[in-house]
Amino acid sequence: MRAAFPGFAIAAVTYFAATCAVACFAQSVAPTDLSTAAPTIAITGGKLLTVSHGVIENGTLVLSDGKIAAVGAADAVKIPPGAQIVDAKGMTVYPGLIDSETNLGLSEIEADEASNDLVETSDEIFPNMHVYDAFHAETEHIPITRINGVTNAIVAPASDDTLPGQDIFIQLAGRDRDQMILGRDVALPLNFSGEQRRRGSTRKFPSTRMGLASQLRQTFIDAQAYAVSKAEYQTKLDRWQKGDKKESAPTPPKVDLKMEALQPYLRGERPVVVAAYEGYEIEVAMQIAQEFHLKVVLNHVTHGQQILDTITAYKVPVIVGPIYDFPSANERYDSVFTLPAELTKRGVKIAFSSAGGRGGNPGGFERNLPYAAGYAVAYGLPYDEALKAITLNAAEIWGVADKLGSLDAGKTANVVIANGDPLDVRTDVKQVYIQGHAIPMESRQTKLRDEYSK
Repeated sequence: MRAAFPGFAIAAVTYFAATCAVACFAQSVAPTDLSTAAPTIAITGGKLLTVSHGVIENGTLVLSDGKIAAVGAADAVKIPPGAQIVDAKGMTVYPGLIDSETNLGLSEIEADEASNDLVETSDEIFPNMHVYDAFHAETEHIPITRINGVTNAIVAPASDDTLPGQDIFIQLAGRDRDQMILGRDVALPLNFSGEQRRRGSTRKFPSTRMGLASQLRQTFIDAQAYAVSKAEYQTKLDRWQKGDKKESAPTPPKVDLKMEALQPYLRGERPVVVAAYEGYEIEVAMQIAQEFHLKVVLNHVTHGQQILDTITAYKVPVIVGPIYDFPSANERYDSVFTLPAELTKRGVKIAFSSAGGRGGNPGGFERNLPYAAGYAVAYGLPYDEALKAITLNAAEIWGVADKLGSLDAGKTANVVIANGDPLDVRTDVKQVYIQGHAIPMESRQTKLRDEYSK
């Protein structure tokens, strides 16, 4: 048996070693309780990338009680008595980065199915699924990501379903999952690409784009009818309660969790993240979204170069990711790389994402978010716009610009200190602050490095 299946033995040993490594370093970084009082800190002498009001070459940033208390030139900011002084001379200081699509906390070891809780594939339509029910705050991927300056992220289900469930918005530090989740059910992904066509499945799932489109339309029509039936019931109930009650009370409609979940999106109260890659997929998905007056954030549009003017005309923000993808056969070699620049040139607000591990960027690579922005700069995207796409633009898209995305007084003290340009792979992040707390700059990777470098 051993001679016949040597590969099996090697694979088993490798898997056992990987599992042991995870077990040995489980929860290797102690969580930071953000409910404790944050100290007053003055970061002095650094180059401040404020994002909202330019660059301050020799600046001072004061953090107090978890917020930014003051920001400005060194000679214009008064340092409070008793503040901890952090000398940032020669360093670059900037707001914490925001990743607009990840699977953080939903997948631990890609090869271990038991550690993956990415998507429920028993149905194409599952808007009543909630990512917060599956979010695993103790994942090793979060410390790995945040020590490169990413402090906030959208966590979304995998894209196997057309409507796979609702996203959450997280902060990458906290005592537990409840402290880390800043927003529940903040958006609904609507995926329209080849990934959702279940060819060869024994279940009756759509296997064509026509089927996906028809299924989506019927779902939204059913949700509208459900809303009407609830409104009619409420009207009858109000009339009955005000009457003499000789007749029996009206029977309430049966609760349908799928239909209930869609109501805030049909009312335009929350964004639907329409994800498509090819030009024709984008046009069909957006036509459906417009038919039902959905509030849209476009996602991916990786091969949408031929309809850039159409995308611009939609007047919606666009999440770009992954940027590391091959061009289609009829595209220029740099078509994917220049997409952010072309969108920005046309006035489209963009944000970057690590794309939840899609497009050759597997889970755990969320830490590379700033380098996607840097790559786009190399292909024509203005530097300031690239930085905004991972900070303030993302904050605006997700409705948190009053708290995050720039170095402004009154905002949450999510701040990064690095020894160089945040978009440069050679830069080393020295310290991350989340809500004014200095976060331990260690992860499972750094612990393994330190252990074996001896």
